[in-house]
Amino acid sequence: MENDKTIFLEVFGDNPINRVLDFLVVHEDFDYSMTDIAKHSGVGYATLKLFWSKLEENKIVKQTRIVGKAKMYRLYLENPVVKKFRDFFWETAHQKVKEELRKEEMLTA
Repeated sequence: MENDKTIFLEVFGDNPINRVLDFLVVHEDFDYSMTDIAKHSGVGYATLKLFWSKLEENKIVKQTRIVGKAKMYRLYLENPVVKKFRDFFWETAHQKVKEELRKEEMLTA
């Protein structure tokens, strides 16, 4: 596994939307500006703008507040689809870690 990719990105592909969703799930306790989301997820701001409106329209993300001129966003956790996605995300990570631990145990046994 490459050091800069999460388990989710390893399994489901490293593309801009997955990077953004990965970042938002892992950091769901806070809200971020689009600039920060782009920077921390490793997606170009122009690329993020290409699909951001879809995430808002589908209630995947929601605006939480405005700080200065920056609109702040986070995952829309009240959306049942987002809740299921979050569960799926963490279950994927959990299963992959269990699989890796089993492989290590077999190698050391």
